[in-house]
Amino acid sequence: MKLYALLALLLLSGLNSFSQDPDWIVPENKTKDLSPFKFTDENVEAGKKIFEANCTSCHGHPGQGDYNSALNPVPGDPATGKIQNNSDGTLHYKITNGRGAMPAFKNILSSTDIWNVIAYIRSFNEDYAQEVAKKIIEGTFEGKDLKILLQYLKDKEQIQASVSGIKDGAKIPVKNAEVNLFAKRVFGNLPVDEVKRTDEEGYAYFMAPADLPGDSAGYVSFVANLPNEDLYGTVNTDTMLQAGVPTHPVSLRAQRAMWNTIWKAPVWLLIAYFTVVAGVWGFIFYILFQIRNIFLLGKNN
Repeated sequence: MKLYALLALLLLSGLNSFSQDPDWIVPENKTKDLSPFKFTDENVEAGKKIFEANCTSCHGHPGQGDYNSALNPVPGDPATGKIQNNSDGTLHYKITNGRGAMPAFKNILSSTDIWNVIAYIRSFNEDYAQEVAKKIIEGTFEGKDLKILLQYLKDKEQIQASVSGIKDGAKIPVKNAEVNLFAKRVFGNLPVDEVKRTDEEGYAYFMAPADLPGDSAGYVSFVANLPNEDLYGTVNTDTMLQAGVPTHPVSLRAQRAMWNTIWKAPVWLLIAYFTVVAGVWGFIFYILFQIRNIFLLGKNN
């Protein structure tokens, strides 16, 4: 028995060490990324709200050590060296791409949101001195008021994204700009097709999924953005397009289910429940009946 117990212990130990992720390797070029803007009190406050909504369940409140130690690997307190010793680019990469129990926030938060979270995390480091990225001039659109317009081309089953801006008072297309397209879902955003680049006229085309569920009229909320915020700043749009399959959601209470009212619970569950209840009460009455018999026997004797 001792031999079997020892083997089981070694096996569990091996599995546990196997489940441990190796050190989080971040591409070297990503570790050197810097925020395109200087962190201000407004950035810290915005990052705090995002952090509290998305990060406290695992990392707890910075500086309080109330992170979830049951997770593997342990997330750690953002105010400690475990996280503060990472470069800004490393933090941005990790938050963006996630790993293991930590979700990837690239389809949930914009790059600016993630930099705001980093600004909040750095506010707990008195020795932190921020280095801001140098502006990239080459390839930058020199106009202003960039906008993305979405249109559904039903005959081609494509979603057209038009990117334009204002320069010298005139509206001109933004060429060779990367565009992301997502369909809003209940839990995050669903990527639609691959990242596309705008052509000479500022258009990018995405194939619309044939089976994408929409509302009762087939409308779907699409979100588009320009991922290269270092060049263009934060540019996004949220548009309803009739590019989905009309869907009529069925009420969760329409059919028998575990989460329904008691009279619409599964039949087997009702039978099991009442059988157990009847059995318990039957046993109680049986005990009472036996106690009564004992009492009567004692009285007669």
